[in-house]
Amino acid sequence: MPSRCPVCFEKLDVVKLHCPTCDTTIEGSFETCKFCQLTNEQRDFMETFIRCRGNIKEVERELGISYPTVRGRLDSLITALGYRVDTEEQEVDASRRREILESLNKGEISAEDALKALKQV
Repeated sequence: MPSRCPVCFEKLDVVKLHCPTCDTTIEGSFETCKFCQLTNEQRDFMETFIRCRGNIKEVERELGISYPTVRGRLDSLITALGYRVDTEEQEVDASRRREILESLNKGEISAEDALKALKQV
């Protein structure tokens, strides 16, 4: 079932339901579930994410995409479902990664220590 208007791309409302067995038609204003509003790409990603039990490494491997791409698609999915993505947490993580790389660049930590630290972020 399409969730967006093919002309203006706005959300479609369901106003008619029909039973093909008894030919009953019900008209009104019906709400669709949040998942019905997702794009095919978002639904496919969600299915893969669930099948991989939320393991981002497995999602990366199965879809052949990078960690940032998995996170981006997950954030997009979360937003599409009507939830807020905590970008502040992401900014803190990015800042911490920069600090680790700067320490590595200055020779304050070894490459092995930097890898361990980056895996923990």
